Amino acid sequence: MADTDYVIVGSGINALVAAALLSRRGNRVVVLERSDRLGGCMMTAEVTVPGFRHDVMAATFVLFVLSPAYAELGPDLARHGLSFAHTDTPTGVVMPDGDALVLRMDRAANVAAFEALAPGDGTRFAADMDRLGADAPFLFALLGGALWSWSTARAVARETWRRGPRGLAAFFGEALETARGWLEQGYRSERFHALMAPWVLHCGLGPEAAYSGQMARVVAFALEAAGAPVAKGGAGAVPAAFASLIAANGGICRTGADVVEILLDGAGDARGVRLADGGEILAARGVICSVTPTQLYGRLLPPDSVPAGIAASVAGYRYGKGDMQIHYALDAPPRWTTPGLESVALLHLTPGLDGVSKAANEAERGMIPEVPTICVGQPSALDPSRCPPGKAVLWVQLPEVPRHVKGDAAGAFAIPADGRWTEALREAYADRVEAILARHIENFAAIRLARRVYSPADLEALNVNLVGGDPYGGYCGLDQFFLWRPFKGSRNHSTHVGRLYHIGASTHPGPGLGGGSGYLLAKSLG
Repeated sequence: MADTDYVIVGSGINALVAAALLSRRGNRVVVLERSDRLGGCMMTAEVTVPGFRHDVMAATFVLFVLSPAYAELGPDLARHGLSFAHTDTPTGVVMPDGDALVLRMDRAANVAAFEALAPGDGTRFAADMDRLGADAPFLFALLGGALWSWSTARAVARETWRRGPRGLAAFFGEALETARGWLEQGYRSERFHALMAPWVLHCGLGPEAAYSGQMARVVAFALEAAGAPVAKGGAGAVPAAFASLIAANGGICRTGADVVEILLDGAGDARGVRLADGGEILAARGVICSVTPTQLYGRLLPPDSVPAGIAASVAGYRYGKGDMQIHYALDAPPRWTTPGLESVALLHLTPGLDGVSKAANEAERGMIPEVPTICVGQPSALDPSRCPPGKAVLWVQLPEVPRHVKGDAAGAFAIPADGRWTEALREAYADRVEAILARHIENFAAIRLARRVYSPADLEALNVNLVGGDPYGGYCGLDQFFLWRPFKGSRNHSTHVGRLYHIGASTHPGPGLGGGSGYLLAKSLG
């Protein structure tokens, strides 16, 4: 007799969404996590000074609060302790000379601010956001729906009827525009360019990548609509609420449970999993894996069960740039040299569009950027529970870091011959970043209590799915996204093995905290 209906391998946002929805409908579920905590990249810990709680990896939940998963599960999660903290200034940019620009959750205020920078920019922004809002039902059906499905086919048919074939072709053509093209052709203000350009990095893209312009518009629309909320108590509160909800539904979440093999029956279908301790868990209805293709096909499935074509696809699967995290404990809230930034959730420090492009290109070529794009989160400004009264924490992300280091664009660092991230290289690069940060915060040295840095190698050690520190589960360029994620022949979240399903950042609709693949699979399984 099977031990459960579904075994779910991994405990990131997609796995937890799938487990919650399946257990809610009466299915028996077991979630297995190899580390000592649930949550994947949702992790909160005192990594600097006792009493200072840092979101070690993921931090903001705008994609989740806008998702269909949250629309369905939000009330239940709230009953299990989950709530979010907000600010009406979700993002902003600070340029080297101190010029800054903030995006608010207020269309009129944004239009006025952008119009003041360059006549026409505000009205263009309003038109772009209105147009995206009008296209939102179709756009989000493509970005977040099951692509190989009758519902998506019907959505495309409706749009073809409404727009006409040439109109639909024009829509897709415009959607492939680069962020550079969108910004330089439509907006005169370099400060506006600098405000929006860094956000494509959080989509796993660069400003010259196809469809990066559309993603920049989507991000602007989402931030203006829902802000950049953080979980009260830290990102770790999200998996804690899910675990409580799943348990209330009769499900089980286990940590320290390392799955080493997917068990197959005589017909070649998945029948359960084997753990590192030798134990087996059998599943009546299926095995769901929230892992990278490398893990699924290279580690968990028996080698003789993987066809040559799929093995070739796995070998050709590409991972993207690495990520780096820096966490600060501060003796007082930061006083920015530019006024008005104290409550902004996420700030980018960058020279502008060209600076983002340069740093991204350097990282893609294996170079440590000379002038990085620095993303600074201020979670304690939204949620004071993160630290003692009167103190602060800063969350710093560097989204343009090489996985394998070939050199330093500034020519200042000695690079290990094997290209690996060492502690010395990690701290040296953090010093470069800190020097830029300190120029924009008054008395930074005096309020700096402690720093903790995570290189791409450190992040992979925390989570095996962050290959080379890539937080997006694989390169997100057009040829490895949408219909072609993870492979050119992929079809939704099924695999070549019966009753074996693949979800997570490496599958459609891709990375982020929206829980999209877990939601889509759970709804399809019933």
